[in-house]
Formats: sequence, structure tokens, C-alpha cells
Amino acid sequence: MWYKQYGKTGKKVSVIACGGMRFADYKDIDKAAEVVMRAYQRGVNYFDTAPGYQEDKSEDIVGAALRQMKPGTFYTSTKTFGGNEADLRKDLERSLKRLGVERIDFYHIWCILNPDAWRKRFDGGAVAAAFKAKAEGLISHVVVSSHMPGQQLKGVLKEGQFEGVTLGYSAIDFPYRQEAVDAAGEMGLGVVTMNPLGGGLIPRHAERFAFLKGPADPSPVAAALRFNVSQPAITAALVGFSTTQHVDEACDAIDNFQPYSAQHIETMRKNFAPNFQGFCTGCGYCLPCPKDVAIPSMMDAYNHKLLASGDAEDAIVQRLAWHWGLKPEDAAGCIQCGACEKQCTQHLPIIERLKEIAAIQKK
Repeated sequence: MWYKQYGKTGKKVSVIACGGMRFADYKDIDKAAEVVMRAYQRGVNYFDTAPGYQEDKSEDIVGAALRQMKPGTFYTSTKTFGGNEADLRKDLERSLKRLGVERIDFYHIWCILNPDAWRKRFDGGAVAAAFKAKAEGLISHVVVSSHMPGQQLKGVLKEGQFEGVTLGYSAIDFPYRQEAVDAAGEMGLGVVTMNPLGGGLIPRHAERFAFLKGPADPSPVAAALRFNVSQPAITAALVGFSTTQHVDEACDAIDNFQPYSAQHIETMRKNFAPNFQGFCTGCGYCLPCPKDVAIPSMMDAYNHKLLASGDAEDAIVQRLAWHWGLKPEDAAGCIQCGACEKQCTQHLPIIERLKEIAAIQKK
């Protein structure tokens, strides 16, 4: 396994991190914990979870595995929705108990979806409460988890509250967050990328993403992970493992791998665009919208429809809800002015796609 320094914390974490929201057998705590243990055996030392994951069983699963590990050989990461001191404290104490640890290494102010949500969490006292808990020794590092576009997230990071950030970033949607990744790197923050495999789209549609694979890459999955962790600003790629086989596939992609050069990474970025005909690349040139429709987020969800092998509409609904905190009806604000389509670098039929998304609520 390959390890990187997490920002300025002095902690070295594995570039493949174990995410706790996709266990295949999550209702069987012990069986799911075997997946976490397999990651530990392969050298993974960063284990991420959260309240609510896997019908609220994820922290119990990760905790069952942590109790089998040697103290001092792993790092814990979990999160809080809490908007004030009381709620954050309740979340924290529950997480400590479930995980069976005395301290959370990386504690996330979670699900910051927009600047207003961030301001509410800050003004509501959640951030101050996290630092109070840190002073008590219950938290090692206060960090943030966000799905905001790169420019907005960059603004939050620049306020200087956090030692690290967890953000969505993959070969599919990297333009959405590149500005935040670059800013975090310049600030010396730790950066953990969630959904580095496009929320599972890349492994589920490996043939469609074959163009990701270079001559030295064994698979599109390996290439996608290598694209993430080769970047100096990115500390680790957080993979939501379903099975031990998935653990081995991700770890095999990194073992004995020499990071891509900066030139190769830039070439990959340039090559991705022509292979995403009909896909939104997240450049953001469609903004601003006069009615504040979150067009890039809507088009990102539509990407998932294009790749869905099952219920395409459900793919949109799930992506909007769990990644962006939006609903299909939020697309109905479009007044069809056409400003977005004039600016779209992919020449996408944005208006028609917004109509299609908005209509989902009526079916």
C-alpha cells in the first residue's frame, strides 16, 4: 500500500480509503465487518463511515472491525449533521460508542450543500462545538464533507476552519470540483475524494469507460483510481467496498504502481471530454441561471440516467437526493430563456433535459 501525508496533520493515510456505505451484506454486521478487515489486511488504514449509512448500521459494522485491529494502526472518520452544539455532541458521543474508540481522528461537518447551509452550521454553533470537543480530546481533526461546486467550496475552505476536506471527484465529474482540489492543495489541507469511481458507474459500465484505460492500466477501475491518487493535492480515494473482491481489485490497482506524471494526468483530462459525447462535464459555463436553477447538478444527475441499466428515472432521483440535496421538481424553475444552452461547451439540450427531470414528479 502507498501512503500520503494528510495535509499538515502529521498523519500518513493509505491512498485507498475504506468507505462504509456500500456493504453488500450490511444487515449481517459480522459479515460486512469482514470486508473492512480485508481492507485493513491489505494495508488500508483510513476507515470512513457516518450515522445513517446502510440503514444506520455502518458505524456498528466499522466498529466491529476496528475492535479487531491493533490500536494505533488505523484512523477513524465519521460525520455529523448536527447544526448546533447539542446535536453535534449527541452525534459525536453515539459515534464514539458505536466505533468503540476514545477519539475520532477525522470528524466531518457533513453534507454542506451550498453556502447558506454552511453559514447555518457555522452560525448555529456546530463548528464551535466541534472545536470544543477537539480541545477535550474527543476529536483529533475537524474537517468538512461537501458536494458544493468547486468555486463555492473553495470559498468555505478559504475561511480557514478546517484541516481537510472530503469531496466528490472522479474521472466523470472532476471539473465540478477541480478548483476546490487545487485550493486545498495550495492551503496544505488533506483531500479525500468520495465517489472516485463515479458512485459505482465506472465498474458497473466498464466497457463504456474503456477509454480511461491506458496501456499500463489493467482496467478502467484501476485507471480511475490511479487518476485520483496520482494527483499531489489528493490524499486518498475513498472507495465504498461492497465485497472483499472489490477491496482486492482497488488495492491491486495501487500496489507497485508508480504515480502518473503531471503531463499524463493533464493528457487524461483532455482526452476524457471527447469520450463523453452527450454528457455534462461540469464546466459550469451554463451559469448563472436567472432563476437559480442548479443546472450543473441537474445535468450531472442526467448523466446517471444515460448510464443507468435499470430504472433511469430513479437514477436521477437518487443522484439528486443523495449527492446534491435536490428534487426533480427543482428543475421546474427553468423559464427556457436559452442562456445556458448558448454557453454550454457540450452543446447539450439543457432545456429539454430540465423538462424531463421536472416531469418525473408527475409520474
